[in-house]
Amino acid sequence: MKKVVNVLSVIGFMFFGAIQSTFAQEAAKTTEEPTFHQILKQNFIDGGPGFMGIVLVALILGLAIAIERIIYLNMATTNTKKLLANVDDALSSGGVEAAKEVCRNTKGPVASIFYQGLDRVDEGVEEAEKAVVAYGGVQMGQLEKNVSWVSLFIALAPMLGFMGTVIGMIGAFNDIAVANDISPAVVADGIKVALLTTVFGLIVAIILQIFYNYIVAKIDGIVNNMEDASISLIDLLVKYKK
Repeated sequence: MKKVVNVLSVIGFMFFGAIQSTFAQEAAKTTEEPTFHQILKQNFIDGGPGFMGIVLVALILGLAIAIERIIYLNMATTNTKKLLANVDDALSSGGVEAAKEVCRNTKGPVASIFYQGLDRVDEGVEEAEKAVVAYGGVQMGQLEKNVSWVSLFIALAPMLGFMGTVIGMIGAFNDIAVANDISPAVVADGIKVALLTTVFGLIVAIILQIFYNYIVAKIDGIVNNMEDASISLIDLLVKYKK
C-alpha cells in the first residue's frame, strides 16, 4: 500500500510539475523579446517607405545580378589541364578536326578560345595566335558583363541612405520650427529616420561589396587560366606543325 501511495505521489508531483512548466512557458512566450525579423521590419517601416524602398530595390537588383554572375562564372570554370591533355591526344591521333570536336564538347570560355585557335591553324601558327588573343578579349568581356551594375548599386545604396539622413534632419528642424521647441521629443522621429536610412544603406553596400569582391576574384582566376592555357595551346600547335 505504501508503495502505491509513493508511486501516486511521484506521479502527482510530476503532473503538477508539468503543469507549472507549461504555464511558465506560456508566460515566457507572452513576455519574450521580438525576433530579429520583427525588429528589422519595424525599423524598415520607421525609416520611411520612400528611401528605404529604394535602398531595398538596390539590394534586390544587386543581389540578382551578383547571383547570376556567380552561376555563370562557376559554369565557365574549366579544368584547363585536362582540356589541354585531351586536345594534345586528339591532335596526335585525329588531327585538328578531332581537337576541334573535343573543344565543341567542352563548356567554358577556354574551350571556345581553343576552338578559334584550332580553326585558324591551317593559316599558320601566327594567325591562330591572333585569333586566340582576339577571342580571348571577347570572352573577358562576357565574364565581366553586368559587373559594373553591382559596383553602381554599392555606391548608390549609401548615397541614398545619406540622402535620407539629410531629409530626416530637415524634417527634424522643421518640427523644431513648428513647435518652437528644441526638446528631444520633438526631434526624435526625424533623427531616427535619418539614422535608420544611413544604417540600411551601409548594410546594403557591405553585402553587395562582399559579392562584388568574390566575383572579381573569380574573374581574375578564370582570366589567368585562359592566358596560361592559350600559351600552352600555341605551344601544342607549334609542335603539331613541326
